[in-house]
Amino acid sequence: MIVKQVAVIGLGRFGSSVARTLAQQGHDVLGIDIDEARVNALARVLTQAVTVREVNEDVLLSLGVKECDAAVVGMANLEFSITISQILKDFGIKLVVSKAASELHGRVLQRIGVDRIIFPERDMGIRLAHSLISNSVIDYIELSPDYNIYELASPATFVGQSLAQAQLRATYRINVIAIKRAGNVLISPGADEVIQANDILVVIGHNQDLNRFYQ
Repeated sequence: MIVKQVAVIGLGRFGSSVARTLAQQGHDVLGIDIDEARVNALARVLTQAVTVREVNEDVLLSLGVKECDAAVVGMANLEFSITISQILKDFGIKLVVSKAASELHGRVLQRIGVDRIIFPERDMGIRLAHSLISNSVIDYIELSPDYNIYELASPATFVGQSLAQAQLRATYRINVIAIKRAGNVLISPGADEVIQANDILVVIGHNQDLNRFYQ
């Protein structure tokens, strides 16, 4: 799915971060909030930033939200979040992403058909826990309860070795899907690619195998 126009409803810390990043990547972003200060802070960054007295179906229709490819609901209030998410789904927007403050909130959003549910505090807590377990873990993406993608600082024991020599797949059953190096990203690096001291390895595998590798 190609996303060009995105509406971000609720420009708190989560919503503003999403809106700003999307705008920096060249997307048309419509930011909506009832807080004028939040809107003003993004007025020069987003394609359009609008302060509204309240967020409801009529307001969203008048702003053209129905024509957007995707919409992000960053509102913390459970009732508003659910109501707005339902309206967006009724609009037929292809991708609706909503922030959830709790597991119960997330389950309700799931039942009304929200396409993707984000738990910012929970996810940040998990990231922190992984970073505390090992200094080499920089970031991670959970693919399923059993499989993750990790960004890891290149282990000193493998520096100077090619991926073939390191034998990460044979020894640890993990695959290197990318290498971040000096601001560049090498996608699907070849077996002859040599691991350097400041590389960040992007690896995928079963949680047990990943834990065995970075510990």
